[in-house]
Amino acid sequence: MFKNIAVGTDGSSTADKAVAAAAELARQWGAKLHVVTAQRPPTTGMADLAGVPSPLDPWGEHALSQEVAIEVGQRAIDTWATGITADLYGVVGNPAQAICDVATEVGADLVVVGSKGMHRRVLGSVPNSVSHNAPCAVLIVKTD
Repeated sequence: MFKNIAVGTDGSSTADKAVAAAAELARQWGAKLHVVTAQRPPTTGMADLAGVPSPLDPWGEHALSQEVAIEVGQRAIDTWATGITADLYGVVGNPAQAICDVATEVGADLVVVGSKGMHRRVLGSVPNSVSHNAPCAVLIVKTD
């Protein structure tokens, strides 16, 4: 049923649950796992010039650098993808869009995301955005 499964991670314990679930599904279905990590692009303006996070950036100081994003993704693969084929995608950009873009690129049959942030209404959240924009079925794993 599933040949390609995409999952996003930021290295948090809640994202770990989503990666573990995605890896288990990939193992059961003989699917390839596509692990996506994302870094917000640099902002412009006074906050950026001053070297501080923008108050309008919901990730703020929690944004991943490209190097850290790759390390986070590789750690997820090393931890959960034993015995399955997995690829890593370190993407600069909005995390939800990055997950959807990779899912489209690889022809994913399923996208797996954690539920953290579903309660946010003003700025949205990764699981909400992915569920509305993914090119395939979406599994939202209860992580909080």
